[in-house]
Amino acid sequence: MTETAVAVINASAIRHNFERIKTAAAGCRIMAVIKANAYGHGLIQAAQILSDADAFAVARVDEGASLRVAGIRKPILVLQGCADYAEAELAAEHELDLVVHEPSHFHMLDALPAEQSVGVWLKLDTGMGRLGFETESLDACLKRLKGCAAVKSDPKVMTHLACADDPNDRTTLEQVRSFGAALGDFSGDVSIANSAGVFAWPQTLTSSALLNYKAENWVRPGLALYGVSPIPGRSAREFGLEPAMSFESRLIAIRTLLKGAHVGYGATWQADRETVVGVVAVGYGDGYPRHLETGTPVVVNGHRVRLVGRVSMDMITVDLTDVPAADVGDRVVLWGSNPGVEEIAARAGTIPYEVMCGLSQRTKHRIVDGEKLRSRTARISRGKTPS
Repeated sequence: MTETAVAVINASAIRHNFERIKTAAAGCRIMAVIKANAYGHGLIQAAQILSDADAFAVARVDEGASLRVAGIRKPILVLQGCADYAEAELAAEHELDLVVHEPSHFHMLDALPAEQSVGVWLKLDTGMGRLGFETESLDACLKRLKGCAAVKSDPKVMTHLACADDPNDRTTLEQVRSFGAALGDFSGDVSIANSAGVFAWPQTLTSSALLNYKAENWVRPGLALYGVSPIPGRSAREFGLEPAMSFESRLIAIRTLLKGAHVGYGATWQADRETVVGVVAVGYGDGYPRHLETGTPVVVNGHRVRLVGRVSMDMITVDLTDVPAADVGDRVVLWGSNPGVEEIAARAGTIPYEVMCGLSQRTKHRIVDGEKLRSRTARISRGKTPS
């Protein structure tokens, strides 16, 4: 059956990006962030592909529970912690680690029986302003956790960088300095760097006078795992990253419109010449951003063309006038290696995170490895339906 609206996930690209991160953060432990359905790449599939990660991070308890049910045994950290006692119980049942960032978490942990123990990461707010305790309360928080029978082993300490994606913003250094000053004689594991921290802020990766830690340093890459640049204005290729997702569909119709004809809802686009228009089976119902405008690049059988007219729920239209060989059934790439998701996000006035996470439930996922992806692309380019 011919596929429409499919996210082709290249497993070898994800593994390649993991190795790039491992090299950039040499000596650090790697906690792969796979929250929000692994940024649209598939929660369970991503965990299986990233089997070399030291641990995984998700946003919510139910994500972690889903991974356990699927057989994922690596440590899993819930970044938002637990919202109530029932979630604390569920976390303990599935042996999930919890971020503690709120005084109510102490009471939930107190209520857990000792045999339902959980691992704990204590979060300090060094400037993000969302979650976490004040840095000066570290010792008091650690003492409080020590009194919780359900807390297994020694807590780890973490923070969250607010401006790491801007290498010229000194907020990051101030956060590192604040975190380092708070640690004092703390002897456990720490975690600071996200994807941008790994590639732009080496100060987050090693122990120094600025950040003196004594055990393991865990980095928490997310975006870079999927081959997207964590630094706006710099390409993924500059960091040696490969895009892991190709969002694709097919041409389902081709029409010739006379000069002056309109296409799409609202008749917002008018042909300024006789125009060959292709209809692609994808729309905002699949996760292709509705507010993308005429001129947004789309690739048809390797040829870069432009979106014309409004994005509708199930279809878009593209100008095929300069691609006379285009035919119904041809492969269409909405984003991937060309155009990159960064370019599409910029056109949509948003960020790559939102674009990838916006894929809908009806968008299918197909997992391939590098060689299989290349051979599949070649078959489609010759007009053959892949097996």
